[in-house]
Amino acid sequence: MRKLIPVVVALFAIAAVACGDDKTETPVPTAVPNEVAVAAEVSPTEAPQPSTSAPSGQQPQARAVPVSEKPQGGVFRRIWSDPPTLDPALVTDTTSAGVVVEIFSGLVALSPDLELIPDIAERWEVSPDGMTYTFFLRPEAQFHDGKPITAQDFKWSIERAASPDTGSPVADTYLNDIVGVQNVLDGRTTDISGIKVIDDHTLRIDIDAPKAYFLAKLTYPTAYVLDQENVESGGRLWTDTPNGSGPFRLKEYRVGERIVLERNENFYRTPPNVDSILMNLAGGQSMAMYENDEIDITGVGLFDLERVLDPNEKLNKELVVAPPDFSVSYIGFNTAMKPFDDPKFRQALNHAVDKELIATEVLSDLVVPAYGPLPPGFPGFNSSLPGLRYDPDLAKQLLNESEYPNLSDQDRRIVITVPGTGGTIGLDLEVIIEMWRQVLDVEVEIQQVEWATYLDDLNQSKFQAFAGLGWEADYPDPQDFLDILFHSKSSINHGAYANAEVDRVLELARVEPDISRRVELYREAEELIVADAAWVPLWYTGERYVLIKDHVQDYRVTPMIVPKLKQMYIR
Repeated sequence: MRKLIPVVVALFAIAAVACGDDKTETPVPTAVPNEVAVAAEVSPTEAPQPSTSAPSGQQPQARAVPVSEKPQGGVFRRIWSDPPTLDPALVTDTTSAGVVVEIFSGLVALSPDLELIPDIAERWEVSPDGMTYTFFLRPEAQFHDGKPITAQDFKWSIERAASPDTGSPVADTYLNDIVGVQNVLDGRTTDISGIKVIDDHTLRIDIDAPKAYFLAKLTYPTAYVLDQENVESGGRLWTDTPNGSGPFRLKEYRVGERIVLERNENFYRTPPNVDSILMNLAGGQSMAMYENDEIDITGVGLFDLERVLDPNEKLNKELVVAPPDFSVSYIGFNTAMKPFDDPKFRQALNHAVDKELIATEVLSDLVVPAYGPLPPGFPGFNSSLPGLRYDPDLAKQLLNESEYPNLSDQDRRIVITVPGTGGTIGLDLEVIIEMWRQVLDVEVEIQQVEWATYLDDLNQSKFQAFAGLGWEADYPDPQDFLDILFHSKSSINHGAYANAEVDRVLELARVEPDISRRVELYREAEELIVADAAWVPLWYTGERYVLIKDHVQDYRVTPMIVPKLKQMYIR
């Protein structure tokens, strides 16, 4: 799912967790230094392959259990944070997405192996020119209340997502390939001409050009189906009692206390195994809660890592080592504001940061320094990308060559906004700020904003600079990072970055049918973006550590959030 993720990278909060799914031989959980339940050091992000190394053989090797043999019942307990929204059309973050993907569903989905699979559409056909998709819906598909799901429900839901009245900040990003969506976004009509209802179980969608990633885009919540009667009768509070279509129903949501999801017995695919998912929203120290048997999963922070790695420690038997996820954390610049409108000033800031030193001395090598947007293992990742490496002399030279070599004290101060409400900003950011002061004599002021407000302001490009967040993949295609984050017309280009050559290359890649050529184009675009210093890329996650109770089975970790909790079971 498309995700902005709040990032907590501090000595006491360096690891977090994710969950997994389906026909998996063994759980492959991961721990990550970013996102979902910040206070709990927990986050749903992971990686493509299982780790090949685990302390004391702590990588579970259970046999695959057929669905018919999995015991039914039980409660899975985890820590989460209050989601900014439960409306699929408004989802812009992992905290919301981790709940929404379990309550709602769409035409297609991503499996835990990141394969595109049928969901409500049991099959589809693509025209020879690659511009018309015909979806055939499962006749048995229904909403939680038993109401059948029809092609008209999809048409209405997508038109609602694109409507200016809904105010979706991502509809143009994820739906604008469909013919006629722009007219709805602009308020000229309420009908998307490129979506045609053939009959109750057949839907045709026309797109503006053949695009290899179009089906993957439909896995994002903006394309999920909603019950029109439920939405319209519920008004602004309709998400309090959503009539979804996913494997779980929302049974209870008490802000700041808990979210309870219960099994949807009538799920059109295999129903979940567990009775319910209990998401603790009240916060707390996750390791203590895990050891007190209050939750079933936790990331392992630096303070506990040595103890948990000890093979004589009881918890060691529940430890799993997990590989990186598909995410990158960064410091973003608003290139439309001074002094970030000057590429040389941005380049100077990049070259003044010693990421290798911070990764080793501050973050204990639990992260990998990032020098570009695409994470390792992701399609199109370029291991030869040089990036803007630490070079203090070059940093000083670039600052002197920039338009701002002799700024006044007031102009020289930079305001970086981070999500939070008075807590730590993270040791890595503290060290970076000090490096900028020492190398470039640049002063930085930190402003903290509550997460939901932060997202709203970010989408309106209100910040001069922003940090404390990252980007997690929505689907495994470089377009999801490079085009969405850096094309000048993208609504998620929060830094207002604009480069005509980058736009040209990204637009060529959109319609390039040859896979190898597409990769070449995306690598070309990434090199231009990095050379322009649109960001300060910070970290990719390294190996991560997570504890999972041994009664939790088939809890598999994925490199990004996908619907998956229905696969796990309680032994």
